[in-house]
Amino acid sequence: MNVTQLSVFMENKPGHLQHVLKILADANINIITLTIAESSDFGILRMIVNDPPRAKKILHDASITCSTTDVLAIEIDDKPGALLRAIDTFARRSLNIEYMYAFTEKRGDKAVMIFRFDDIESAKKALSEEGYGIVKNIDIIGE
Repeated sequence: MNVTQLSVFMENKPGHLQHVLKILADANINIITLTIAESSDFGILRMIVNDPPRAKKILHDASITCSTTDVLAIEIDDKPGALLRAIDTFARRSLNIEYMYAFTEKRGDKAVMIFRFDDIESAKKALSEEGYGIVKNIDIIGE
């Protein structure tokens, strides 16, 4: 049920993002959604791509530091207060969110959020008990 996220560590300098994106484009790797967390010197590009193992290998072969991580893609109602209700669920169960970002496409009338938890199995159990839809990797990448 988990979604595989590719994380790329890179210097925060002009051209570095372009270089990574070109390598992926040349390899016909499709980026489904992404976010960048940065500091003044370095950044982490987090992406959901159509072929994480192949993307990781291609980037490693190009001497780019990257890793894969399991994250959860969660459907929430696309209306005011829906994200707050999800966050309340996590807080009631003492689930720590390491980071989150929005998926770029909706699934029907639902928004999709990507979450990284320090305890992903407990998060899946809590979400399931609360009736949240967890989106499978195969549903995200469309294969």
